[in-house]
Amino acid sequence: MAATTSGSPASRSRDLAGAKRHVKEIVAAAGSSFYWGMRLLPLEKREAIFAVYAFCREVDDIVDDDCAPEDKDAALRDWRQEIDRLFEGHPTYLTAQALHPAVTRFALPKSEFLLMLEGMEQDAKGGLTAPKEVDLRAYCRRVAGSVGSLSVHIFGDVSPPARELAIVQGEALQYTNVLRDLAEDAARGRLYLPVEYLRDADIGTSVPQEVLAHPNLSRACTAFAEETRHRYARARQLLAQCDRRALRPAAVMLEIYSSLLERLAQGRPASPTRLKVPRLLKLWLALRHGLL
Repeated sequence: MAATTSGSPASRSRDLAGAKRHVKEIVAAAGSSFYWGMRLLPLEKREAIFAVYAFCREVDDIVDDDCAPEDKDAALRDWRQEIDRLFEGHPTYLTAQALHPAVTRFALPKSEFLLMLEGMEQDAKGGLTAPKEVDLRAYCRRVAGSVGSLSVHIFGDVSPPARELAIVQGEALQYTNVLRDLAEDAARGRLYLPVEYLRDADIGTSVPQEVLAHPNLSRACTAFAEETRHRYARARQLLAQCDRRALRPAAVMLEIYSSLLERLAQGRPASPTRLKVPRLLKLWLALRHGLL
């Protein structure tokens, strides 16, 4: 845990510089597709979105750690207290210190950070197992819609279409992750594929490993992929109503993840190897949709 930002202005400046390096290192180490959208932003916005991403990465890592459940709960409770300190103006964690200028400059809502923590707390308790789709959407609102909502504040468009885009695109991205991470999630005893799609594919079990081994899994995944396409289509409609220049990073992420969805749809469901969009394709999509 980092020291507080008390002290002389010069001391606080040095602490903030270290905090910014910290979150930048987290982003670089993650190798996430989000980087291709974030890099389009001017410095102040880029540093803000790096800090938001680092927060999401750190709380997600708590959940995915092999430590005892009570340790995960304690770590997430500590982050709840840190969010209080952040909004009171005296954060202590490096990532929260990096978030502080963004919270002030872009009026980031505290409620969205708390929603993300709610989603992580849900995962820490075992996550979802073949949920109803309405429950999956509620989960997506916490872990993906929260990020989208924070992002549009930073991007500079908080119009009604942009706010809806944050939720719809968050669902589309998270649905894509559900398909990409089937094997990884099952290894942790989780299954985010909704029960409606299992039933429609005549899969009569919700045990993760049994679902992955079922011969009808591809039917369920194909139907779920089609539903995900509808969300990307709606996101594109909303994007056309927004400040396209401000939301260029969102446009890039939309196209990268949409491309990932199509690659997943063409492959074998629940592949043990995580599918990725090739680096050159990411670059081409960033150039095509980021420079419009």
